Amino acid sequence: MTENSELRSRRKKEHIAAFKKNKDDANNFFEHIYLEHNALPEVNFHEIDTSVEFLNKRIAFPMMINAITGGFDEAVEINGNLATVAKRLNIPMAVGSQSIAVSDKTYEKSFAIVRERIGDGIVLGNLNGFASVEQAIRAIDMLGADGLQIHLNPAQEMCMSDGDRDFRGVLSNIEKIVESVKVPIIVKEVGFGISRNVARRLYDVGVSYVDVAGSGGTNFINIENDRNQNNDFSELSHWGIPTALSLIECANIENRKGLICSGGISRAEEVIKALVIGADMVGMSGQVLRYYLKGGEEATYSFLSDMIYKSKIMMLLLGASNISELRKVSYRTQGALNEFIGSEEFSP
Repeated sequence: MTENSELRSRRKKEHIAAFKKNKDDANNFFEHIYLEHNALPEVNFHEIDTSVEFLNKRIAFPMMINAITGGFDEAVEINGNLATVAKRLNIPMAVGSQSIAVSDKTYEKSFAIVRERIGDGIVLGNLNGFASVEQAIRAIDMLGADGLQIHLNPAQEMCMSDGDRDFRGVLSNIEKIVESVKVPIIVKEVGFGISRNVARRLYDVGVSYVDVAGSGGTNFINIENDRNQNNDFSELSHWGIPTALSLIECANIENRKGLICSGGISRAEEVIKALVIGADMVGMSGQVLRYYLKGGEEATYSFLSDMIYKSKIMMLLLGASNISELRKVSYRTQGALNEFIGSEEFSP
């Protein structure tokens, strides 16, 4: 095992420890989305169909366990149990960054366990934007992955004492991966949002899905600030694009491709609002991890199954008998979200 692998593994454990201490105090702005109640829904609750097709497989509901962890001993149990939950619910699961396992096979088990447990369900691999084509192929093969997430995290890296400082060439590198692998590429932020302009650039190089991963959930500036002994980055703690704003901007791109919404999603109402706005899939990581750390597999399963049940109730109250009809429901924006949407952007 190399020293680099040891450092990476320790960092991943420190991230979980810091996550336990940090509370998400940012606002994802979903409270500023208004959906109108339908008192004449003409829908039979027992006939509501929440299933959709994602990455050429049929799943029970457009919600996924998003990237959380991997790369240390305890992660084998965490990822294995979360994969079991995903299998029970027939929803996708993404793993955390596989960079450590791509370079050191010692850590493969904490990722490969997901495919072992989920069977023929949907599994997404995960690498950073600097990964080579060879590393991408290795990460996909490790999981028999249905798709590969490439995460963008410049804000997090800048707050790490040992983080990257040069972000040139990331887009062209992503394009190389898109052209060289056989599975769809999903590009996601880690919690600071993706703007309309960035999403356009990603779609233009062939990315199949953009995951906005907006501000309002797990805050990696705060997490890295806890680890950093040399600097205080607390004044950056509210940096980022609120999830709802990022989603609206990206959903309204002409001829856009797939769109995933994550970033502080913790309630069924937010899931439904994200799907109404235009998300093809909703991802959750922070809230899933909280329930897992509190009560293990059963608590996580209960939380997610309850969320799906409440989402079905809201679909009925909106007059939608399936996800396609839900996407036709209109919505209104209000409050601070309106101010952002209506504000003029100034440039030199």
